[in-house]
Amino acid sequence: MDISNINQTIPNTQVAIVGGGPIGIELAIALQRAGVDYALFEARQIGDAFSAWPPDTYFYSTPEHVALAGVPVHSRSQQPISGEEYLAYLRMLVEMFDLNLHVYEPVSAIEKQADGRFLLRTRPLTGERQYHCQQVVLATGGMAGPRLLDIPGEHLLHVSHYFPGPHPYFRTRLLVVGGRNSAIESALRSWRGGAQVSLSYRRPAFDFERIKPHLGMDLRDRLEKGEMQFYPATLPVEITPSHVVLEGTEDGETGNGRFTQVPVDFVLLATGFVADMSLFERAGVHLTGPECAPVFNPQTMETNVPGLYVAGTAAGGTQAKFTYFISTTHQHVSHIVRHITGVVPESLGSVPGRNSAVTWQEVQAN
Repeated sequence: MDISNINQTIPNTQVAIVGGGPIGIELAIALQRAGVDYALFEARQIGDAFSAWPPDTYFYSTPEHVALAGVPVHSRSQQPISGEEYLAYLRMLVEMFDLNLHVYEPVSAIEKQADGRFLLRTRPLTGERQYHCQQVVLATGGMAGPRLLDIPGEHLLHVSHYFPGPHPYFRTRLLVVGGRNSAIESALRSWRGGAQVSLSYRRPAFDFERIKPHLGMDLRDRLEKGEMQFYPATLPVEITPSHVVLEGTEDGETGNGRFTQVPVDFVLLATGFVADMSLFERAGVHLTGPECAPVFNPQTMETNVPGLYVAGTAAGGTQAKFTYFISTTHQHVSHIVRHITGVVPESLGSVPGRNSAVTWQEVQAN
């Protein structure tokens, strides 16, 4: 394609942000405050990952840890807010700052041009569009899809990787597979919602040091009273319409040849999620390790592709041990804005005085 013949018809912006999650939105606000021309692209709707949360699911973090751009999150109870409340907060931020947001416009390709600019190709329902920009920031998150077990029966209709809430499991036999907070919360909510709940976990015991205290105490009580059946050191190897075949494990990963059949009506595979790093790869970003984490300069967040940055949880790829959260990635916004403009944003995270606000001294120290 001869780009020179169509330059006049391609919209231009200085910075293209790909991903309308919390950090993408915070970066858009910071750039707008700095007077930088930008466009924010989201493949579906802002905060899409939170839309997949079941009804009435609450953050484990308190409100100040999920606040953005110096705009506090308030709730009547001063307790952690729900996913629905956070989506309303994100919508409020978009309207408050009138962000240049393109929803339902997935970015399909990022191409570095001979003149140093990037050509973005997007695929909204109306057909392909193209944009020119000087810099690109990929803030695509780390939960694009479920971590599949690749076992027979995983895609049967009574099997889910997403917790729909407890109501569908009322008066049924439910097997929950997993041992982290989301698996335990799903099991407890389903049990209280009237399900007969069993748990399968690949380790011989739950690591209560890594489980939220209120969930851990509740789970201990249920197990001690025999109100849930626990299958420790097991992995599902086959799912049928009537039962799940569990194989015992020796080290949490490999089977030992001992099998148990668990009768079920439904199966919830709370086995985690994976990041979609394909856009990084197609853009020429180097990915490392089993997490497929992008290579970047931690002082600027710039990848090995000059002018292409990473922000938010996407910096960790598919995280095995989570270190990138909303509250730990505000500094990504600082680094990127400072590298592009030479100025550090004044307001990130929560309001000054809250421990999730990012200060100039912290940015200098990092």
